[in-house]
Amino acid sequence: MINFNVPPLVGSEIKYIKDAIEKHKLCGDGTFTSKCNHLLEELTGTKKALLTTSCTHALEMAGILCDLEEGDEVIMPSYTFVSTANAFALRGAKIVFVDIRPDTMNIDEKLIEEAITERTKAIVPVHYAGVSCEMDKIMELAKKYNLYIVEDAAQGIGSSYRDKPLGAIGDIGALSFHETKNLSCGEGGAFLTNRQEFITRAEIIREKGTNRSQFFRGEVDKYTWCDIGSSYLPSELNAAYLLAQLEEINSINKNRIETWNYYNGAFEELVQHKIIETPVIPSHCIHNGHMFWLKVKHLDERAKLLRFLKENGVYAVFHYIPLHSSIAGEKLGRFHGNDLYTTKESERLLRLPMYYGLAPSDRVKVVDSVYKFYKKQGDL
Repeated sequence: MINFNVPPLVGSEIKYIKDAIEKHKLCGDGTFTSKCNHLLEELTGTKKALLTTSCTHALEMAGILCDLEEGDEVIMPSYTFVSTANAFALRGAKIVFVDIRPDTMNIDEKLIEEAITERTKAIVPVHYAGVSCEMDKIMELAKKYNLYIVEDAAQGIGSSYRDKPLGAIGDIGALSFHETKNLSCGEGGAFLTNRQEFITRAEIIREKGTNRSQFFRGEVDKYTWCDIGSSYLPSELNAAYLLAQLEEINSINKNRIETWNYYNGAFEELVQHKIIETPVIPSHCIHNGHMFWLKVKHLDERAKLLRFLKENGVYAVFHYIPLHSSIAGEKLGRFHGNDLYTTKESERLLRLPMYYGLAPSDRVKVVDSVYKFYKKQGDL
């Protein structure tokens, strides 16, 4: 069976973990965490990067920093993971879902302004598959209405929009290092910000609401409870594993792009015959090969194709169920405008195996299996 995902392994992870153990410093904010933070700052160009236990927790920190109150509204796509909404619903915000663009599956930037009210506090663009939302328009709206921009760049490490790294364009960015992402430490994430006034408070929130980080830097003579917060620090073991991959991000992403390009070229015949659709990458966006998706004609065809692939040793999967149609989404949010594409496009999309080190022979098998399905269907 060709797995959908295999967590990356570059070779120096075990050595770094052994070093962390021998240093007798396993809790957060040790040497390896510091090195990861610095590499992330260099990679993204942000003033501050803070490793977190997950992208979910980075988004929760953002929710606190936006000073949300009960009844405030936060705009985002419905086609996203639950963490995007949960982080702000936990602060009492109403989630306002906006339809997506069918080409990139990102929030439709042209529909955001209509959804803004006097209670709107933030916009949360989600860079689906590591392909950027149209950030110029979104930043323009933020300036016009004095809104926070929190980028959910969970899938976007190494991607950019007009040469600006994803996660570093808005007020706050959140990255994921879950095992399904380009870089992984099993469970992990990062909080990014360019706003100087957020940095000190973000450190406090991340350290259970204490000024412990400032204490260890000698900036205060004792540390105490200063603010709300939680335990958002990953262990040094996670950081050690991640550091090995951060050091190799260029080779990891290059390898994934090679697989992505192979798929894209190999499926050209099916696209030309309008049998499937493949991803659209705007010319001003650079992506990281995080995902390769296909869109088929409808939900039934997707189920049949997924079943056929599994029977032929290829594990492919679908993706998000739109949040606005979920039990919690109906309770905690509302969909603004018409759902023209969110549900329809989500039901057509499936994701093919994509990971660092996917063998060329396995890429061929994946493509051949898709073609066999459509030949069996009589489409070719």
